[in-house]
Amino acid sequence: MRETVYQRLIELTNGKASSNVLKTITASKMSKKLIRSYSNVYGINIEEVSKSTGEFDSLQQFFVRTLKEAARPVAEGDAIFASPVDAKIESCGVIQEDMTFTVKNQPYTLIDLLGHEKQATRYRNGQYIVFYLSPADYHRIHSPFNGTVVRQYVLGQKSYPVNRAGLTYGKKPISHNYRMVSEVAFADHQHFAFIKVGAMFVNSIKLTNTSTAWKKGEEVGYFSFGSTVVMLFEENSVAFHDHVREGRAIKMGEAFATVL
Repeated sequence: MRETVYQRLIELTNGKASSNVLKTITASKMSKKLIRSYSNVYGINIEEVSKSTGEFDSLQQFFVRTLKEAARPVAEGDAIFASPVDAKIESCGVIQEDMTFTVKNQPYTLIDLLGHEKQATRYRNGQYIVFYLSPADYHRIHSPFNGTVVRQYVLGQKSYPVNRAGLTYGKKPISHNYRMVSEVAFADHQHFAFIKVGAMFVNSIKLTNTSTAWKKGEEVGYFSFGSTVVMLFEENSVAFHDHVREGRAIKMGEAFATVL
């Protein structure tokens, strides 16, 4: 019953009109007055932000803020994967033989997520990790490894919440929301899938690196609203570090996996 009510309410509010209202409010000059209280409510460390709060013209500008250069050191090592975002690890583990994985008791299929059976098959029996970005988090997206983008495409239209309630009661938002899929070749012809998932109201994935060459730690895009990143790895390609577990906070640049 709760699941049905939740889904109906979201259907009523998740439309073009509500998206436009949200974007208009957060991008307005008036919203600048909300930056300080927003920072306080969410406990944002403004000392690491690249400029003072008074230099932002709107709440939206502050939301997609950049950080001081030394604020997020990137894990060194040619075999080390670095977290692409500031986030909470929502879920991680092994992808099943039937090409599914589970988040908040909801099963997700790789075919739904990636949109193509050929790409899905590549990750059977591999590993996955889901990073959830809250409104408090730094929302720039960075490359987790050195690699070459071999394909990139967009799926989905609307975007539903990817917070705890959304993942628990929503209509499988990870595999049905608007999302941008990047498949990246690395190391010895191995691949990882890098899926940027849009959040409620706003299909807000912006690319800042349109080249095919990704260098670990460099910015590749940003979310203009809270969202999620999903990474998929081929079987026997990486090992997650011991600290990688559900519910743990992680910073961009922090090591989370090693190439096998």
